[in-house]
Amino acid sequence: MKVLANDGLDQSGIDALTEKGFEVITAKVPQEFLMDYINEHKIRTLLVRSATQVRKDIIDNCPSLEIIGRGGVGMDNIDVDYAREKGIHVINTPSASSESVAELVFAHLFSGARFLQDSNRKMPLVGDSEFAALKKAYAAGIELKGKTIGIVGMGRIGQEVAKIALGLGMRVVAADSNVGRASIKVTFYNNQFINVDIETEPLQDVLKHSDFITLHVPAQKDGYMIGKNEFEMMKDGVAIVNCSRGGVIDETALIEALNSGKVKFAGLDVFINEPTPSKEILNHPKISMTPHTGASTLEAQDRIGLSLAEQISSILQIQ
Repeated sequence: MKVLANDGLDQSGIDALTEKGFEVITAKVPQEFLMDYINEHKIRTLLVRSATQVRKDIIDNCPSLEIIGRGGVGMDNIDVDYAREKGIHVINTPSASSESVAELVFAHLFSGARFLQDSNRKMPLVGDSEFAALKKAYAAGIELKGKTIGIVGMGRIGQEVAKIALGLGMRVVAADSNVGRASIKVTFYNNQFINVDIETEPLQDVLKHSDFITLHVPAQKDGYMIGKNEFEMMKDGVAIVNCSRGGVIDETALIEALNSGKVKFAGLDVFINEPTPSKEILNHPKISMTPHTGASTLEAQDRIGLSLAEQISSILQIQ
């Protein structure tokens, strides 16, 4: 029984599947050759992350496929409904990477709040000759404690963001058309905990009242969620982070808002033109950037691998 992990798989997942008798192939097959490879090797399970596209052509022309798995949450690179109509199981790992993405949100927030994205560029270049000038330039940092964070999308990742924010002493507001109230349990190292109920609000209210905004929504089909009009609703000096999907924010409007000072800084893990973000975005001194690595921690990859292995074994009834 062959499993093709085309975008890679953590060793824990490989070991778990191998112990069950699966042959796990981790060779990266280019998209244009994927269909032929699946048919030639009679692949029963195809595992992907965000790079590989699994569209109707593969679903229609690869009769050996029984399972399509996505290591992560969003499945916009898979024609999910169509695959299920054809009798193919489609699985993902919705909770395995939530903590990792939430921590990256705060890595971007702390970076922007203390100018790290810019100082880490300039210190190696002129830190020995312009130390005093740089110290003065970065002296107007801000703290997160006591500020209001607006979470747009209160699914698993949004709720993990809320936990960290509450632990930091932030006020949390949230918008989600599908969630009316979220009960957040913040657990501490010694097993003590607090419970906080967060009532969601209209998006416009969250945009108006937040000092920091973080987005945790699916890919948008009908235009941008955050564009020029939405930026105008926000506080002056707001900060925004997108670790969800490229295209949620209008990047042209974001650049304008950064240049005008409306937005103090931004943190981006995802981009409209992945894997080739615009030069204007990449070179902007007020943007903290990562190359779509929200779920890329050792712990998350371990959880993802084990979760996929368990689901595959269960579906194919391997004990």
